[in-house]
Amino acid sequence: MTDALIVIDMLNDFVTGKIAAERAEQIISPLDRLTAAARENGVPVIYANDAHRPEDFELDVWGEHAMQGTEGAAVIPELEPDEGDHVFEKRTYDAFYGTALDEHLRSLGVDRVVLTGLHTNMCIRHASAGAFFRGYDIVVPEDCVEAFSEEAHTEGLEYLADVYNAEITTTDDLIEEWRKTASAEAVSDEGTAS
Repeated sequence: MTDALIVIDMLNDFVTGKIAAERAEQIISPLDRLTAAARENGVPVIYANDAHRPEDFELDVWGEHAMQGTEGAAVIPELEPDEGDHVFEKRTYDAFYGTALDEHLRSLGVDRVVLTGLHTNMCIRHASAGAFFRGYDIVVPEDCVEAFSEEAHTEGLEYLADVYNAEITTTDDLIEEWRKTASAEAVSDEGTAS
């Protein structure tokens, strides 16, 4: 498996701004650890961020938020992308719809996506659909996704597992998996070189 970590909508408007979810605060620390571990272990880190335009139909549901080029559409300071990370702007719940995300993942040889961020029952759910329909395996660390309520979060996780065969895991388990994989690859590379 070749993984990519996708961080969805960890933006100022979603965490502290116009449509803030109080519960978002509790996933910042695990997400910070996970993005650092991904970079350390050669897993690409990709951000998929709302960047709305005035004509976007989603604004009829949620009002104006995460407008393209505004501070509200910027990733929160605690999780800002590093220089080697990739950033995609999206205009719908689904990170794949109308973006070049699929093409980018395929260029990297990715076959499993790790979905994190906001909201478990909305953008994570629709990104899971986008990934599933394109043949990717899906992993969701439950402590790196959140929703407006515990009920929405729990129901969202159940839906992802039941409908998209998503593997529900934790930050610690995923980091351990990446470390083991990176270590095994390093040993294999040493054997090949000798």
